[in-house]
Amino acid sequence: MSTTAPLRGTPAAGPPAGPPLSPAGPVRRPAVDWRIRFTALCLIWGFSFLLIKVGTQGYAPLQVTLGRMVFGTAVLGAVLLLRRERLPRGARVWGHLTVAAFLLNALPFTLFAYAELTVSSTLAGICNATTPLWSMLLSLAALSDDRPTRRGIAGLGIGFAGVLVVLGAWRSFTGQGIGHDATGTVLALVASASYAVGWAYVRRTLANTGGSNLAMSASQLLLGTAQLAVVTPLFTSFPAAFPVGPLLAVAALGVLGTGVAFLLQYGLVAEIGPTRATLVTYFIPVIATAAGVALLGERLTWNTPVGALIVLAGAALTQGGARRART
Repeated sequence: MSTTAPLRGTPAAGPPAGPPLSPAGPVRRPAVDWRIRFTALCLIWGFSFLLIKVGTQGYAPLQVTLGRMVFGTAVLGAVLLLRRERLPRGARVWGHLTVAAFLLNALPFTLFAYAELTVSSTLAGICNATTPLWSMLLSLAALSDDRPTRRGIAGLGIGFAGVLVVLGAWRSFTGQGIGHDATGTVLALVASASYAVGWAYVRRTLANTGGSNLAMSASQLLLGTAQLAVVTPLFTSFPAAFPVGPLLAVAALGVLGTGVAFLLQYGLVAEIGPTRATLVTYFIPVIATAAGVALLGERLTWNTPVGALIVLAGAALTQGGARRART
């Protein structure tokens, strides 16, 4: 799932805390090898869907999302203070960041939390991998600067065919009904589509603002937190109890999955480039599936991993499957 605005470049998909894809300014080479940090990022984002599931066992979905945003904002805010970077200026920039915060944070985070009330964390993780497919659809609808090629269109078709395999769509033709809760599945898919719309919006409105990626992202998370702080009390009641397990899951989701993950990806993009860094996207559903089955005892039928592989193949085809429109 994505959280923060990519000021330069295009993401491969919507991870749980998708950061900018091309940081500005000189970046020091970290002491820890990039392969170790890449693995850590895969694990953090892959386990995020499990943490959402655990969090919703003790708190309302909106509360889980608000808590996640609070902890994530605290991490980026602390780093921002340590680096003594300033927040962006200008009402127009803050207006665009408000929209970005809704599309890339408040809305998809909340939808995934509601989805996991009725679907497995495994399915949610697989739905997250459809973001490149939605991005290709936006290209077809002329809502993007890119134009799809035959390869991209083929990837789109293959990817959504994989979604049908994951869902076991053939069961509806045999009178058995779809293999997963329809409402929860739709919510997860809409969340992934929201990432695609958010990326396109950010590329058009915030690509050349001049602010640092860290400052822009911290501001976006701050705005998303404010949005949820207004909405959550209107639709939920104050928790009567604070179960420790779900609370720790929400804290980990915010600190690791939203805050630390952004910093890891930020460094990876600077060191190895956006193309290799965004390969993390394709490991997320694999880890989410393994975590859900091993730790939550979620049921896994043959069509789920097979369909997931088809989705990832389609998503991979869509990358590089669009060409920049001529001016």
